[in-house]
Amino acid sequence: MDDRPDDFSESDGSSGGQAGHPDRLRWNAKYGDAPAMSPPHPLAERALALALPDGEVLDIASGPSGSAVYAAARGRRVTAVDISEVALERLRAEARRRGLDSLITLVQDDLGAWRPRPEGYALVLCTGFWDRAVFARAAGAVAPGGALAWEAFTAAARRARPSLPADWCLAPGEPASLLPDGFTVLDEADDDATGKRRLLARRA
Repeated sequence: MDDRPDDFSESDGSSGGQAGHPDRLRWNAKYGDAPAMSPPHPLAERALALALPDGEVLDIASGPSGSAVYAAARGRRVTAVDISEVALERLRAEARRRGLDSLITLVQDDLGAWRPRPEGYALVLCTGFWDRAVFARAAGAVAPGGALAWEAFTAAARRARPSLPADWCLAPGEPASLLPDGFTVLDEADDDATGKRRLLARRA
């Protein structure tokens, strides 16, 4: 049985049964104990302040994303993708409470399987996840004139969190070094307090 709420969208190419997926179980457990919503991420606020083209925002590994609600409140349609239906249900409830649910499409899927529309989004946002293949697809999903905003842990974060898998962390120079031709880096900086690196880039 598919345990997705009725108002979650099926993505093209979805593998369907996520019931036993270890990431789903882990993130459902995490979000079950977390606050109902996260605030808008500062990187999302900065990206949405740019002169972006018309079009949709894609929030990858969204969690219960305050950034998605923030974008919808500014009139943007948003697609939020996460493997955790607990996170997406919290996002759905907050969007409905604010009268924004018609602007937000929720997609429960494994990011390794899900595929975004090529050049289909004015802004592609990810602020808590790292995978090189997913990043490459995300960059390809940015529309001309649009922006890519990403934040992830660096290898330095593993000094404070040794259990953090190395594959979840940016290598030196990443993610800017992985941008395809046609992107201009607007900002890239490390936050030593959190062990994360942020990137904001625009596609020509």
